[in-house]
Amino acid sequence: MAHDELPRTGSLRKIIHIDMDAFYASVEQRDFPELRGKPVVVGGAPDSRGVVATCSYEARVFGIRSAMPASQAYRLCPEAVFVRPRFEAYRAVSAEIRAIFQEFTESVEAISLDEAYLDVTASPLLQGSATRIAQAIKRRILESTRLTASAGVSYNKFLAKIASDRNKPDGLCLILPEQGRAIIAELPIGGFHGIGRATEAKMQALGIRCGKDLERLSLTALVQQFGKVGEHYYRIARGIDERPVIPNRPRKSWGAETTFPVDLSDKAEMLGHLAQLAEGVLQKLARHGLQASGLTVKVKYDNFELVTRAHTLGRPFRDTRDVIPHLDELLARTEAGTRKVRLLGVSFSALGQTQTPLAGQLDLFMPE
Repeated sequence: MAHDELPRTGSLRKIIHIDMDAFYASVEQRDFPELRGKPVVVGGAPDSRGVVATCSYEARVFGIRSAMPASQAYRLCPEAVFVRPRFEAYRAVSAEIRAIFQEFTESVEAISLDEAYLDVTASPLLQGSATRIAQAIKRRILESTRLTASAGVSYNKFLAKIASDRNKPDGLCLILPEQGRAIIAELPIGGFHGIGRATEAKMQALGIRCGKDLERLSLTALVQQFGKVGEHYYRIARGIDERPVIPNRPRKSWGAETTFPVDLSDKAEMLGHLAQLAEGVLQKLARHGLQASGLTVKVKYDNFELVTRAHTLGRPFRDTRDVIPHLDELLARTEAGTRKVRLLGVSFSALGQTQTPLAGQLDLFMPE
């Protein structure tokens, strides 16, 4: 077996994580040559309350990043070109890329429009070499779309994701089984995929600054501090991640949200917006033959603090009129009204089938 290849037998798998490089911005630079080589920000206008969806690598050198307020991005780089998203274009390119994945394996788990996991453990292609398959996928994507992708190859999803981030853009990184624990040991805790800012802050307060610190904690201690997810932290600190690649993963929730040009302070007005959002989502669910019994309301205050309140019925919601009392109840459990609100969102979960979906493709992305 070549040193740069994963074992083909036993319980070890061959997982590839493909992540498109600055996907939305790269599509814009491809389609509009005048944007090439310039700092491009895809998202809200600089004089709006919108945020950055993504930005080109030329913009990232100025400190611009995803989810940053567009106004802040403008202050960091006034010469940046701000572009409104074209989601239909991104969806079309994403479908093209997913068709390429299917040329190599049927075991594809799409995470978003621009990233996916592939399990090539049983693939006979290219002498069963996961590294060569990843190289071939990158070549096919470049030939077909004129866009670059970064690939990570390893024996589980967690390490494949870490690997794909290591040599961006247009990178390829292999993490062998004997390298996994050492790499995780040195990884800053903020670099762990799935650990958000709040959890990172809690871990930092507990003296957990890197994977080595995390590995020192017992399973009991981690579960006491973080609940059931503590079991996951215990395993990944040791390079263990048994999550399978799940093709055609069913969608667990549907939602919509909107950011207001002026902060809201009237609760009746907020409820009206929530009802309108809920009606739109219920219509989408109905078109796809789905019903829901879980409801979540998202509220972002004027200081960008975000809270969610959720409720699950013992039966599916029937229509918007059925939902409104629960929206009112969930909104009352926030500080909306006493604090100004810049964003409201609604999502439905605990989904079930009602009938055969109407003709048409499932929406992969729901814009505001």
